[in-house]
Amino acid sequence: MPEQDQWEQFFDAEEVISRLGCADLVGDVVEFGCVYGTFTLPVAAKLAGRVQALDMENAMITATAEKARVGGFSNVQTILRDFVEQGTGLADGSVVHAMLFNLLHIEDPVGLLREVHRVLSPSGTASVTHWRRDIETPRGPSLPMGGRGGF
Repeated sequence: MPEQDQWEQFFDAEEVISRLGCADLVGDVVEFGCVYGTFTLPVAAKLAGRVQALDMENAMITATAEKARVGGFSNVQTILRDFVEQGTGLADGSVVHAMLFNLLHIEDPVGLLREVHRVLSPSGTASVTHWRRDIETPRGPSLPMGGRGGF
């Protein structure tokens, strides 16, 4: 994982959440792979509900939790969990929105999407981004992978 400053230069978090419909939601949201809380906190600031921020890496959960604490965000719940192998642990239909940013290069993207579908409420939505193919990044799939159908 790149350092936080470098990571956050890759994204305009406010623009992303605005364009993908993650702002001004009412209800709980789940974020798969919260990393440094880059998207977690901007969504939490606009949300009438809770952001359940999942990550597989303890360092990412710690960073997000600390940023939420310092920022006074009581509506952020960080969860250390291998959601690819174990699922989210969330109840069926329990969230109004799911955020999957730069994750679909994993071994079983269909399994992850099934878990997203399971936790979404019947009228729930999901926002998905994937790595850019036109620049090198320190994390994510190799550039040729982006050329496969579906990505």
